[in-house]
Amino acid sequence: MYQRSHYQILEDRIKEPRRSIHVILGPRQVGKTTLVRQFLKNYSGAYHYVSADAVPNAEVVWLKQQWELARLHYSRSKDDFLLVIDEVQKLSNWSEMVKALWDEDTFEERNIKVVLLGSSRLLLQRELKYSSISEFQTLYMNYWTFSEMQESFQWTPEQYIWFGGYPGSVHLIENEERWKQYVLHSLIESSISKDVLMLSRIDKPMLMKQLFELGSLYSGQILALNKILGQLHDAGNTTTLSHYLNLLDSAALLAGLQKYSQGIIRQRASSPKFQVYNTALLSAQSPDTFEQVRKNLPQWGRWIESAIGAHLINHSHEGGYQLQYWRERNDEVDFVISKGNRVVALEIKSGKGRLTSGMKAFNHKYPDAKVLLISDSSLRWQDFLKINPLDLF
Repeated sequence: MYQRSHYQILEDRIKEPRRSIHVILGPRQVGKTTLVRQFLKNYSGAYHYVSADAVPNAEVVWLKQQWELARLHYSRSKDDFLLVIDEVQKLSNWSEMVKALWDEDTFEERNIKVVLLGSSRLLLQRELKYSSISEFQTLYMNYWTFSEMQESFQWTPEQYIWFGGYPGSVHLIENEERWKQYVLHSLIESSISKDVLMLSRIDKPMLMKQLFELGSLYSGQILALNKILGQLHDAGNTTTLSHYLNLLDSAALLAGLQKYSQGIIRQRASSPKFQVYNTALLSAQSPDTFEQVRKNLPQWGRWIESAIGAHLINHSHEGGYQLQYWRERNDEVDFVISKGNRVVALEIKSGKGRLTSGMKAFNHKYPDAKVLLISDSSLRWQDFLKINPLDLF
């Protein structure tokens, strides 16, 4: 399965007469490879598809070999040719080689278009940032939204809250233990080992894994990093934890939201609020079952807040807004989204709710901001999950 809107975007871009390099980014198991394979199945032109994931210790020399093979195919037909390379982040300094090969094709007037796929947002964006190729066009594929899971699999809002936005895990949800093992080993372990540990310098890999596990279980809660150290078995310091949390954020696994303030220094000095990118990451590590958590209303409320947070943070990359929280003394609001001078504060209640002291205090301090309550008596969380957060501004 894949997200249909991205298929149309990719199709439109490939049809453009201008040569370009299309980079498809996104977490593992959201349908990037399926999208491209389905596109190639319907593609009328010639193409060459390869994956660096199947090449042990893949180096750029392998990339050059694949590119030369594409050139050979192109020379036989002289028609448009498409080169697709999956898991490109496994190749060290791939952008430099791509630039060199791309420039050669431009000089020789070879009409070879390129599609690159990768799961490590941090590494790919870092490579793109320092590359001088202006022809790069990025397409980010996110975890699936509730609307997409409902349309494709007829999921209920409650199923989405617990099982999250992994389309590949749908066939396992009837056996929850098998589903949890799939998420833990095929998704979480694979993402951490292949998208973080193999591609970044990590001196304490066990500390990072423990941070992810603990941070996921604390999703929706504010906790100072120095307090977390006492719960971790591996020694470290807050600077190391902050760095590892940034890496987990870049892999679309776990974020540490900062406190909203108009003073940047205060933002960076605040204790983070942990937020999973997908509630499946929280549910898979829970010792409780779906039905047990649903019957425990305070616990179920935590899952709803985490699902709202995941919805907000996944839209923030394309939407270009910041996601934070706010707290002063005993007053707090769950989330604050801001874009330029526009600010919206959100308070989440799983049942009937009313204006809280935190909402009133925030409104008093920031009178130009919007304050929105998500509850059964106002905007229901089931409906909020269908909204594009940009529509709130």
